[in-house]
Amino acid sequence: MASRVTFIGAGNMAGAIIGGMIDNGHPATAITATSPSDDVLAPLRERFGIHTDTDNTTAIRDADVVVLAVKPQIMRGVCEGLRDTLQRQRPLVISVAAGLTAESLQAWMGGGLPLVRCMPNTPSLVGAGAAGLYATAEVSNEQRSLASELLEAVGIAEWVEQEGLLDAVTAVSGSAPAYFFLMFEAMEEAGVKLGLPAETARRLAIQTALGAARMAQSSEFPPDRLKRNVMSPGGTTERAIEHLEQAGLRQIMAEAMEACAARAQEMAEELDKR
Repeated sequence: MASRVTFIGAGNMAGAIIGGMIDNGHPATAITATSPSDDVLAPLRERFGIHTDTDNTTAIRDADVVVLAVKPQIMRGVCEGLRDTLQRQRPLVISVAAGLTAESLQAWMGGGLPLVRCMPNTPSLVGAGAAGLYATAEVSNEQRSLASELLEAVGIAEWVEQEGLLDAVTAVSGSAPAYFFLMFEAMEEAGVKLGLPAETARRLAIQTALGAARMAQSSEFPPDRLKRNVMSPGGTTERAIEHLEQAGLRQIMAEAMEACAARAQEMAEELDKR
């Protein structure tokens, strides 16, 4: 029998995961999504054939898994409203809200629940996501597998054994799509300066990034080896790589990601105080 999964919140991330689950064979009849507005729910109901409800408490009464997919700013009120039912049912709870610690979530839900914190990223919306997951001690191996299955419906899922490492996940994958979008901008601008039409430069840059990612994903070799495979001694790629190294690309990336992780920690502390 398929696990019964309820999504509290029906935004883009919830919709992406629901779509991925159904594509992977999870029955729509075992999925429920909630929102205060039926106008938000109607498109999901019509597209996927799932159950919907405007009452969170009713929606989780028979759930094996509850996915908290609301904005961090309203999470406390949502969790406190579900506390009594969650304590009776004791489902696996998965939070996809950035910044909220397991300690805060447990306090708002009454404590002692099997809880997984998840840091997904926006490519999940196109089935190419990368998520970091952390489980509290109450989560069983079976529930870990279930959480992996849900997030792998829209990409890959990697577990970390310390909650603090989710800040590193934010730096490596959560915020990282924007790093690549910045690279596309810069490459497009440089291509235009070299004489290419902007659209041509953009398409070439994006397609090349896609190809490089696929090669790196499917290859047995690490990125350093793949990089060297493209470089001929004295050639064009070697010249470009040497310039990037001399310009301090590695240091720039390290400092940017450290700043990202530090801000993630600051935001968690700010949210926990609310």
